[in-house]
Amino acid sequence: MILIHCPYCEEDRPEVEFTYGGEAHIARPLDPSALTDSEWEGYLYIRSNTRGLHAERWRHAHGCARFFNAVRDTVSDRFEVTYKTGEARPAKITQTGGAA
Repeated sequence: MILIHCPYCEEDRPEVEFTYGGEAHIARPLDPSALTDSEWEGYLYIRSNTRGLHAERWRHAHGCARFFNAVRDTVSDRFEVTYKTGEARPAKITQTGGAA
């Protein structure tokens, strides 16, 4: 069983209490109507899909119900760190999600 630390509840809980929310730190365009179809497709669907350390969004669905960010190793499924939404990405993660 994988335990995930919720930074809001301050508890390590079983993974079945959480839902995956996609790649973290994806900024919504300020004016979506000004984007081309290709640019809108990129925002909606194109993700880095990194092998190794990757910043992701998670939701504690069966706990506080809040979204938070996590850095997870996609090879081993090990969670390196979790942090609250709005906090900066840890320094060891690059902008594209790979290891620095």
